[in-house]
Amino acid sequence: MIMGLFHGTVGFYRQYRPGIPATVADVLDAAVPTGEPRRLLDVGTGTGLVVEALLGRFDDIIAIDNDPDMLAAAEDALRPQLPADAQLRLQEVTAEEFTPPAGWQAELVTICRAFHWLDQAAILTRLDAQVSPDGAVAIFGDNSFWTATSDWKAAIRAVIQDFLGEQRRAGERTFQHHNRPYSEIMRESPFSQVEEHTVPVNRTWTADSVLGYLHSTSFAAPQLFGDRLGEFDSAVRATLARYSDTDTFAEDNEFLIRIGRRERA
Repeated sequence: MIMGLFHGTVGFYRQYRPGIPATVADVLDAAVPTGEPRRLLDVGTGTGLVVEALLGRFDDIIAIDNDPDMLAAAEDALRPQLPADAQLRLQEVTAEEFTPPAGWQAELVTICRAFHWLDQAAILTRLDAQVSPDGAVAIFGDNSFWTATSDWKAAIRAVIQDFLGEQRRAGERTFQHHNRPYSEIMRESPFSQVEEHTVPVNRTWTADSVLGYLHSTSFAAPQLFGDRLGEFDSAVRATLARYSDTDTFAEDNEFLIRIGRRERA
């Protein structure tokens, strides 16, 4: 995973990134057998949104990320909510370098809003030894604002492009899009038996929450704007004002969940 992509975004990320809906958590929970212990590996955990949604459903959790500030925010958010009989370990490490404790295998691996940053085929191959025989890998996420699905989001994307250029940024670089469907990549991996679930999500935003969300992303992180940050924020607010007199902005989104399992002998 690329270092520094989310530098300076942690406070915005924790407060303004939409969490994982209970309906998505239900799909993930149902993907693997019940029983004890029930182990979860969350890859690219960020501020712990996936773990937070699954608390109480898994009793042995390892969450990894390569950003120490993100992990500190996850620790602050998750530790007070952790059930008394559950174990949580947060580790600063890349997915490509992570090695679980001896004998530890996950019933479920979750990769949410992060697979595009990873060495995808290599990670799936590496996970083969880290997932229990009946376990599964879930790769999932919703659409970012860059994928404009409404007039007001398209207008916001145009503002970002006015300030930062036509190409989507990924920190100091431009975003390199992976054109192959994730399910296709998974079918070439040890987790070749793939099922897909789509979970609709409806949200309502305000100008404050839109700006907070944008500043949590790699394509509109505060550091990218330098001394023009205030100008950018004002431009976003002025643009949004053209689309609502009540500072409310409806979004229809969806989580696409891909669950991969090994082929049974």
